Amino acid sequence: MTTTSKYLSHPKYRRDIDGLRAVAVLSVVAFHAFPDWMKGGFIGVDIFFVISGFLISTIIFENLDRGTFTFFEFYARRIKRIFPALLLVLIASFVFGWFALLADEYKQLGKHIAAGAGFVSNLVLWSEAGYFDNSAETKPLLHLWSLGIEEQFYIVWPFFLWFAWKKKFNLLTLTVILTLISFTLNLKGISENSVAIFYSPQTRFWELLSGSILAWFAIYKKNAFTSYKLMINDLLFKIFYKEDPETDNKTLSSITSFVGSLLLVYGCWRITKEVSFPGKWAVIPVAGSALIILAGPKAWINHTILSNKVAVWFGLISFPLYLWHWPLLSFARIIESEVPSYNIRIAAAVLSIVLAWLTYNLVERPILLGKGEKTKVTTLVVLMAVVGFIGYSAFERDGLRFRDAEKTVKINRFDVPYKESCEEITGEVYRDDWCNRGLKIDDAVSYVMLGDSHSNAYSTMLKSYSESIYNSFSFVQFGRGQCPSLLDYGPSYCKLITFKSYEYIKNNSKIKTVILSSYWPAYYNGKDFYWIKHIESKDAFIVSFEKTIKAYKDLGKNVIVFLAPPVGSNPKSCVVRPVRLKDRNICNLTKSKALKNDGDYRSYLVPFLDSVGVRYFDPFKYFCDELECKIIENGKIFSADGFHMSIFGGEFLARVGGEDFRKLLSY
Repeated sequence: MTTTSKYLSHPKYRRDIDGLRAVAVLSVVAFHAFPDWMKGGFIGVDIFFVISGFLISTIIFENLDRGTFTFFEFYARRIKRIFPALLLVLIASFVFGWFALLADEYKQLGKHIAAGAGFVSNLVLWSEAGYFDNSAETKPLLHLWSLGIEEQFYIVWPFFLWFAWKKKFNLLTLTVILTLISFTLNLKGISENSVAIFYSPQTRFWELLSGSILAWFAIYKKNAFTSYKLMINDLLFKIFYKEDPETDNKTLSSITSFVGSLLLVYGCWRITKEVSFPGKWAVIPVAGSALIILAGPKAWINHTILSNKVAVWFGLISFPLYLWHWPLLSFARIIESEVPSYNIRIAAAVLSIVLAWLTYNLVERPILLGKGEKTKVTTLVVLMAVVGFIGYSAFERDGLRFRDAEKTVKINRFDVPYKESCEEITGEVYRDDWCNRGLKIDDAVSYVMLGDSHSNAYSTMLKSYSESIYNSFSFVQFGRGQCPSLLDYGPSYCKLITFKSYEYIKNNSKIKTVILSSYWPAYYNGKDFYWIKHIESKDAFIVSFEKTIKAYKDLGKNVIVFLAPPVGSNPKSCVVRPVRLKDRNICNLTKSKALKNDGDYRSYLVPFLDSVGVRYFDPFKYFCDELECKIIENGKIFSADGFHMSIFGGEFLARVGGEDFRKLLSY
């Protein structure tokens, strides 16, 4: 590297770092394709973070010292490096989704394309669910969360270092302080909200900053502690070898690299999606990566294994390989309606390697190395903006239902129930909240249903029942998702909504019956399902449930409890897609699977209700026979998402269970 160039200089190329990139990307690909035998492969992303922090900080430190640092050249290089392959993957996903995805899936894809183009995927995914949730498998652009964090780091870090350098601050001190702050936030928040810690840039930056600390020492203290290193090196040589130490001084470096490699192997084996990650566990891949980089290119593992041609080749295509592999696996999962077969996953992994090689040679290298930098940068930025706009437009236009892929659904619609406001009854407390829908609202209301989103799923049944079976049945139904409408249960907004509901019922003497309906298995088991937040303990649920039953009975109201319906189906498996890998029928839900999902809450709930004279309505009785639970009839799917009933499911339940429901009301 010359010191007279007027252009932004780059660190000396290290083949072993490309080899480390290969380890990172192949670990991630193996985890996504074969999670049963590469359970901790997702730590490959943490390896990438350390590498990125090291290389980017090396570029910035060196060029600040040389007086050659410019923001335009820095970001132009990043744009030419990242945008071409990313654009290709975003466009390919959009085109394939046009033919293969249903409207709700395409709507979500459009949102994720816009987020990917704007490098905020981590923030968007943060608001949806967790990285290890089942729903994550059907998000073809899920993996762009890590790119979002890296790009956010690239935006903030150069400006921070430039400002600190101008003010002559100690760059190492500031970097260490920021690293400690980010790491502390990571440790402090992991038990409270692991999803936020996983996706949040401020709790992930410490991993990239660890690489920055390495870069500082590599540049400014390269020969520091030389005498101590030689002394330790000689001692280690005497321990491991019979002859006197040579002068190559590789022993310490080789052992450092070996320890780092052991940490990465241990991390891939020990760290699984069941642990709270990142948290303290992320120290293992970060430390392992740092030690390997610190060891230098002459360490035995770095020189012999990481620098071999195969490892370097995978390292060179690591970025496009990372971008391609997950959309292929995810699209296969979507159109198969289940985890793809072993052969399909192998084919997807091989195809991603081929596409990565083509992308690297035909797209990345020509753009990165060719002339016309300003023209290329401008074109890439404009293209990214256009792709982001198109994705957002698909999201805003509800997934473009006019597409042929959506037309194949026909009457196989699995919509959620009604979207009328319940604010007329509940007042300001519900403003800006997602409410279950208030239905018939008038002075003659005599029945009220309360609960979470499962309660809303029953609204179709109540409406159908009131209109066609028992016309004098006048009701209203309201609540809030993830709030079971139990007194003194859940976070403050749940408690407030529940109190408002109680006051409304207490002050309305015409109300005869209160119907409670929520997804009881989650609350009883005290399990933090990814779609239900703020789950309290089993004991807390029992206390609140019994208190709520007593409170409404003390008001002189009849109380009916709806038990949970059978859940666990995949309603989209009932739709024949225009793009599919093979024809087969997996549109079913076995009763054994439904009972397993139902858990053991009935062992408490049913005896308690019997003991206090409260009647209950059990949907299992109408959906399930001895072997299977019904999820479709005449092309009409009974489940909206495998968890909530659809409009058709509510209508079916009203038809087959209406008479039994009438008996409960008239008891």
